[in-house]
Amino acid sequence: MGSDDIVARIWREQSSRVVGALLRMTHDLDLAEDLAADALVAALEQWPDAGVPDNPGAWLMSVAKRRAVDHFRRADRFQQLAAQIGRTTLGRDSEETVVPDFDAAVDHIEDDVLRLMLVTCHPALTTESQIALTLRLLGGLTTKEIGRAFLVPEPTVVRRITRAKRTLAEAGIELDSLDRTEQMRRLPAVLQVIYLIFTEGYSATAGDDWMRPALCDEAIRLAGLVVGIVPREPEPQALLALMYLQASRLPARTDPGGAPVLLADQDRSRWNQLAIRRGSDALDACRRAGGAHGVYALQAAIAAEHATAPSAEATDWTKIAGFYDELALATPSPVVRLNRAVAHGMADGPAAGLRLVDELAGEPALREYHLLPSVRGDLLAKLGRREEARAEFERAAGLARNARERAFLLERAAAAE
Repeated sequence: MGSDDIVARIWREQSSRVVGALLRMTHDLDLAEDLAADALVAALEQWPDAGVPDNPGAWLMSVAKRRAVDHFRRADRFQQLAAQIGRTTLGRDSEETVVPDFDAAVDHIEDDVLRLMLVTCHPALTTESQIALTLRLLGGLTTKEIGRAFLVPEPTVVRRITRAKRTLAEAGIELDSLDRTEQMRRLPAVLQVIYLIFTEGYSATAGDDWMRPALCDEAIRLAGLVVGIVPREPEPQALLALMYLQASRLPARTDPGGAPVLLADQDRSRWNQLAIRRGSDALDACRRAGGAHGVYALQAAIAAEHATAPSAEATDWTKIAGFYDELALATPSPVVRLNRAVAHGMADGPAAGLRLVDELAGEPALREYHLLPSVRGDLLAKLGRREEARAEFERAAGLARNARERAFLLERAAAAE
């Protein structure tokens, strides 16, 4: 690994702490990011020759603090000169620039990271902006990397981030008014954004690749960060468990050519056993914290049943269907109800599953969702209604935006003839 790669890895690990701390000190997101970027540049210039310091996070924070002090001193000097020549400066001619006490403001790093998460997932932002800002400020990804991950042009990412910062500036970043109760109230939004990042990596909505494992890794890292900050909260543990358990199947979800492989056809010897153990441990921690019936906990329990079944035939579908029944009561979204239909189709037979799927036929949210006709086609094929199954698979292929998935569905349509 080259020196630039080492700096990039450390930056990915430490940037959220540096930006979070600077944001609390300056209350200015752009300034915090600029100061943190200055520290990164310094690392790129000095570490290749001087070597990586023993505590790179503290080194970056120290450099950023010095840059911040320089910034405020320059601003203060500018104010004095402007006053002397009778000019105003950005409408702040009567204000005195205050240099924050940076030395006294470095002992709340974990809180800073949580605050930064709450800022990037501010309810005033769109979901796309929340994701872009989270990956930029907490993941340390460049706009180019974010654009590549979500298959959008880099200028689009730049615009989203710029708009997000403008919205935050207009809304005011309530860093000081967010007490612990308010932080916990907003935590579900943070978890949702992290899971959206993961799901895009697990099953890409568009493009030529069905999966983007790097996004899954980043989402797991972010969830681990949240768990480290609020270890006694069950839902972050549950989300971490869910993502570890699902990610354990990534090596077997595609064939050597990149085509999707159904769960029942996957080579289970290729499943990542370390990820399964970590997911199971996180699920146990969630249950010990009293969160067995949360939305992520139920999904993690379902993923654990798949991960620990010795074979597809030995999967306890009755138990999984029961978890889906509970999940559908907790969050009766059309997608959850569709997955519940799949589970009951496996537990109680394809006719039972088809009845549940047909109840969803009029759901507006599923009108363009390719997995509705895909699931219906699968159940019809199992019932021997091949011509109807073919038509459903073709309809699903027409709705799919991912090239791999579209090709896979057309293959299933051909096989149903």
